[in-house]
Amino acid sequence: MKTKKFFLTAPLMMLLVLSMVSCKDSSIEFRKYMANVPQYMSYDDMRQPVKSTAANAIQSAGKIYIQGNYLFVNEKYKGIHVFDNTNPASPVNLTFIDIPGNVDLAIRGNYLYADNYVDLVVLDISNIYAPIEAARIKDIFPYTIPEASGTYPIANIDQEKGVIVGWQAMEVTEEVNNNSGTMPYYFLDGVTGNLIRNETFAGSNTTQTVIGIGGSMARFIINGDQFYGLNQTNLQVININQPFRPIVGAKIEMSRMVETVFIDSTNLFIGTQTGMLIYDISAPATPVYKSSYDHLQSCDPVVVKDNLAYVTLRAGNRCGNWQSVLEVVDLQNILSPVLLKSYPMTEPYGLGLDNKTLFVCDGPAGLKIFDASDPLQIDQHILKQYTGLNAFDVIPYGNTLIMIAQDGIYQYSYADPLNIQQLSKIPVGGK
Repeated sequence: MKTKKFFLTAPLMMLLVLSMVSCKDSSIEFRKYMANVPQYMSYDDMRQPVKSTAANAIQSAGKIYIQGNYLFVNEKYKGIHVFDNTNPASPVNLTFIDIPGNVDLAIRGNYLYADNYVDLVVLDISNIYAPIEAARIKDIFPYTIPEASGTYPIANIDQEKGVIVGWQAMEVTEEVNNNSGTMPYYFLDGVTGNLIRNETFAGSNTTQTVIGIGGSMARFIINGDQFYGLNQTNLQVININQPFRPIVGAKIEMSRMVETVFIDSTNLFIGTQTGMLIYDISAPATPVYKSSYDHLQSCDPVVVKDNLAYVTLRAGNRCGNWQSVLEVVDLQNILSPVLLKSYPMTEPYGLGLDNKTLFVCDGPAGLKIFDASDPLQIDQHILKQYTGLNAFDVIPYGNTLIMIAQDGIYQYSYADPLNIQQLSKIPVGGK
């Protein structure tokens, strides 16, 4: 039998080729959308030696910290303002320590410990005007994602490029595989604050060494030779017996979003979004879980004194709780904390306690000061309320209260709790 031969004309061959290409790429398309595109700083630039610059005004205050006569004020993601607070009625702005990505700090003796994005940097501040980098632990903290404004999703992030220093809203074009039904958008989880990748589009040495004091919103705290730092869902212990040679110690996973840390006696109290965790640090290098006090999801700084814990729970936003309250928790049996009483609040943040005087930052409702001698009748004994300010955190220190609010750093004398007086205000953001 004679075999038939088929010949394709040039037009027919071109059609076949196009058909094959179309079949091959039918699952791929390109989509355009507006997004927050990350702006990077290289790791080399981030790790340049920390330096001091001339004193400048605080634009957006973060955490506060006090050691001796120095007041330290964090400028979120930028560094630390240092004030001479010898006279709280007239604090003097001395210098600014430039630390990119800084949010938290702790101080022991002449050494300051601060986060520098993903690193922990140790600074010798013997000369506050010329800090010297004594040590650095690289990649000890999770990759930091600063807040992004607006409702745009976050575009793809490439951690190899460096740390994120900001965002630019712009149109991006991405290749999308229709077979998967996904688009590679990133968002900041409104509850955990973690970076998430959405799979569907959505709009939205000794006791002689002076250790400083941080506010109730602190994530870093020092106990003797041990530094404790909270990292999203874990507690990192670092031995700082030799500050110029810190040794990374235990890393304790907690399976919760951890937010604040407080020490009382031999216990570590950790505020999380779903309760308070209590760890025994009688062996400081190896914290051991002791018990917990649980509640619905909320944000909760905690302070402790005389077997009583005072906890603020805040409703709304990423905190998720349905009510805003101050809770008093009985710790007589540390293995089984019990709620004594709950007091309604407006939008509470940080708090502080000195003897029986309780200071509560109630957000837009201002600063509330109570006599907490009777934990069951705290609301009946308010000493003073400062309104017209948005209060965030406090440090009671030697009869002087240092409070951070949206518009400034306020200082009050409570030497006479019945006659509390404002001493000074350091403006923030030009206010």
